[in-house]
Parts: sequence; structure tokens; C-alpha cells
Amino acid sequence: MITARNRRTGLMATAGVIGGALALTALGGTGYAATGGNGSGTGVASQAPTQSPAPAQTAAPASAAAPASAAAPASAAAPVSAAGQAQTKTQGDQTGAQAASDARIKITPAAGSYSVAVGTPVVVTVSDGKLTKVTVTAVASGTEVAGSLSADGTSWKSTGPLTRATKYQVASEAVDAQGRSVTENATISTVSPANNFIGHLSPQNGSTVGVGMPVTVTFGKAVGDKAAVQSAIKVSSSSGQQVVGHWFGDHRLDFRPQNYWKAGSTVTVTLSSNGVQRTVTFKIGRSQISTVDARTKQMTVVRDGKKIKTIPISSGSAEHPTYNGRMVISEKYRQVHMNGATVGLTEKDGKPSYDIKAVPHAMRLTDSGTFIHGNYWGTDAVFGKVNTSHGCVGLKDVRGGGDSRTPAAWFFDNSMTGDVVVIKNSQDKTKLAPDNGLSDWNMPWSAWVSGSATG
Repeated sequence: MITARNRRTGLMATAGVIGGALALTALGGTGYAATGGNGSGTGVASQAPTQSPAPAQTAAPASAAAPASAAAPASAAAPVSAAGQAQTKTQGDQTGAQAASDARIKITPAAGSYSVAVGTPVVVTVSDGKLTKVTVTAVASGTEVAGSLSADGTSWKSTGPLTRATKYQVASEAVDAQGRSVTENATISTVSPANNFIGHLSPQNGSTVGVGMPVTVTFGKAVGDKAAVQSAIKVSSSSGQQVVGHWFGDHRLDFRPQNYWKAGSTVTVTLSSNGVQRTVTFKIGRSQISTVDARTKQMTVVRDGKKIKTIPISSGSAEHPTYNGRMVISEKYRQVHMNGATVGLTEKDGKPSYDIKAVPHAMRLTDSGTFIHGNYWGTDAVFGKVNTSHGCVGLKDVRGGGDSRTPAAWFFDNSMTGDVVVIKNSQDKTKLAPDNGLSDWNMPWSAWVSGSATG
């Protein structure tokens, strides 16, 4: 599984808690859980992102093995393991697949649980294996909750108290009798005081992001009076662009202008409630729009209006075509563990179609598992010539990702969260859901405005 979406970076910076009807904290990470949209996916692994400006959820990197070609969404962010490994739901290649672990981890309360009572312990159990690591971390502060492991290593239970109105990331690892590892992660939110809505805001205060990064507020419990809550949040840009909010269900509110943010501008988010006001600002970096053409199997990188590089790629096969549409990089991982079972891709015997522990230079494009990442197992006859993945976009790389001269390393080093990746001419006929990751830009402006609660 994966642990990346909420992991964003493991720690979030508090932007301010506003008393009364609305409390908001700013997340300091780069990813977040699936909120609907295309595909399945609610799990992620534990990893350590290299950059942190985006919404909140989870994904995680790994060590080294044989990668795949895409990962999926999760529900929360999880901390990094000692080895820096992460397992993410993906749509990757199956080349280099390894035998799956027999160990099965269960986390209680379940991933995505809201209004968890502070007196409820977090319990992690494993069957057919032993737990090797469990952490429960408060997203906003990074504070870990104390816990104890049973003598036989099959269960872990929190012993320290949980705090009200707090989002926690649970990350766990286990091995089976053959030493094969498995990870499971979840994000849960504790109950908040009556009449309070706890919202988590991204990007992080003081961060610099790409021109496609929306302002995202996720709420710990369903919002009933959307107009009142939205009215307490004002988003403006030094560019003078009109910024409008749009609700995705009852738990997520995004803000964006009609077109991408202007490069070099500053975005200000003002949070007001009961006479108390807090301000969060972030900067928009240079404009970088990368276009992947699944037909020609080339990616063109355009920065500030000028083409700076063309890179041969391999996208989704005819059986597993890549989504068409405008996507935004929400998470960056130097290495990530990709497992086909996390997105329902298994063989007839039930084993995952692929299980690759160290996919290098991975950047998430959708919550449902689309990544653009390094591929070291493909030959030169693949890139620019054949589409072979399970839905991800692969760039030539080396095992471990240690060669800065490879196309994957170059693109990773020259990209930031919030950068736009456009995929076109894929055989896929599915319409990319705007709430599948940071895919807000796929919604026409008229439809976007109609989703505002304040007119």
C-alpha cells in the first residue's frame, strides 16, 4: 500500500487556528487522499517527499528494487520509515515484480475516519506476520503518539492521548515469515468541538509552487453551511486575477483563477472568524507546462513560454491507457514503492501485477495512481517508441536514480509541486475527474464558478 498522500512531508506548519465556526491549519506537504474522482484508491505507503507544497494526504518512497509505472491515491499522509521506504498505490509496469508478502495489516480506526473520539486508541494488528514499525503522528505539529507493541509482535496500541480536532497519520510496516515486507497507512481525524469545522489548508505558508497549484481546504467533517465557511476564506493574487472557490462534496473546497496563476505572483489567503484574522501567503514560481503526447511518445517541456527540452517517454499500454487531461504534480519522491494490488491490478493467482520497491524520481499526477517517474528496467527500444505501462508515464532512468544525466533525473530536478503536466492523444476514453488529485483545471470555468457557495 501507500503512505504518501498525507505524508506530504510528514510535518505540516500551523497557519493558525481560528476560534468559533472555523479553524484552519496549513499543511506543509505535497499530496492528499483520494476524494472521489476516477479510480479507486484509499491507501498509500510511507515515504519521504523531497519537496512540500500541496494538499494533504499521503504517499511514500522506498529503497531499491525493480519499479513499476504508476501509483495511486491515499487518504492521509504517513511518516517516513527509517529506511525511507514507501509503498504507493500505482498503475505501474509489472516488470521486476516480486512475490507479495503474506502479512496483512489492519488499522483501527479505518483510513479516512472522521470525528474519532479522543479516548479511542489507535490499534494496528497484523496476520501472518510481525509488525516492525508503527508511528502515529499529528499532521500539523509532527508530534508522535506513544504506543506499545505486543510481545508476539502482532499488535500495537496507542497509549498516549489523542488531541481534539487533530488529523493524524498512521504508518505501519510488517514482514512475513519469509521476510517480505508490507506497509499500511491511514489518516484519521479526531472529533472537534461542537460548531467548529477544522480545515487543513495547502499550499504551505511561505512556499513556492508551480502555476497549476490550487488552494485546497479539506475539512475534518462534512460542512453544512458552505456559504458561511467559504465566506470566511478569501483568496487573492498580486496579479489581480479573479479567484473563485469550488466545492467538491462536503469536505473539500478549492480556489483557483480562470487560467493558471501568473508566474512570479504572490497568492494571499485570509482566514477570518469571530473577529480573528490569519494570513497565509505563497509564491508562484516560473511557469512550466509539460505536454506528454502518448501518440508520438514524446514530452515537451515549456518554461515561461519557451521550449527547453523534449524527452522520449513510454505511457500506458493499450490495455491500461493513461488518462488524457491537465494534471498537477502534487507529490515528489526520489524513490517510491509501487504495488499493483493497491489499485486492483492482480494476476489470476491473486498476486500483484507488479511489486517494485524503489521506483526512482516519482511524481504523483492523480490520486487514483498516475505518476510520472523514472524507469530503469525498460530498454532504449521502449522510450519514444512503445507504450508499455499500466497508466503511468515513464522516463529513462537508472536503478537507484543516482545518475543526474538521465531524462528522469533531469525532469525531477527541474520540476516543482504545482507544475502542470498535460497528457494528450492517449487511447483512454475516460474523462479525468477534476477532484482526482489536483486536476481542477479540467473543469470549464462556467462549471467551476457554479460550484461556488457564495456566488
